[in-house]
Amino acid sequence: MDEIKEKKISIRTEMIKSVDALSEDDFKEKTRRVAERLFDFANFMEAKIPLLYMNLPHEIPTRPILEWCFEQHKIVVLPAFGREKRTMTLLKVDDIQKDLKIGPRGVLEPDPNRCKRVPIDQVDIAVIPGVAFDEKGGRIGSGLGYYDRLIPKLSVTTRKVALILESHIIPQVPMESHDKYIDIIITDQRIIYKI
Repeated sequence: MDEIKEKKISIRTEMIKSVDALSEDDFKEKTRRVAERLFDFANFMEAKIPLLYMNLPHEIPTRPILEWCFEQHKIVVLPAFGREKRTMTLLKVDDIQKDLKIGPRGVLEPDPNRCKRVPIDQVDIAVIPGVAFDEKGGRIGSGLGYYDRLIPKLSVTTRKVALILESHIIPQVPMESHDKYIDIIITDQRIIYKI
């Protein structure tokens, strides 16, 4: 187990360095292409209640995706993180400016005092973050296990989609028994269907 954890840490570090090595223009162009592929993706276009996330610094920027969802009159759901038990509460966000506050991970998340809870079975599509993926749907996330706990609770009909740079697709993600797979990966160059 320790060997797998060490390998994941190494991959995370490598992926962060590769994002840092990109010019600002390159990063913007690649992430714009990822977002455009998502907007053209039939499952995402048809979804009425997408679960999204506010990105960490080395993940695909999600603010443009959230804004597009509001323009399309989708019900936007974001997670609020519970630090103690590494849990998530899914909350409906109506206004990015008013409904978000800095959460325990140092990232904006929904304010539970302003946002209503959304039952997990109402989510049509779940966009799951990560720093590296393989073509089988293996995922390396932040290492805190929030999404590995969430994914099994999603309906089997809820598509689990990842957004990532093509350069972050690796031959094989070292998986542990608690790690969960995603269904579809959207990169700046292609869409990979695991299902």
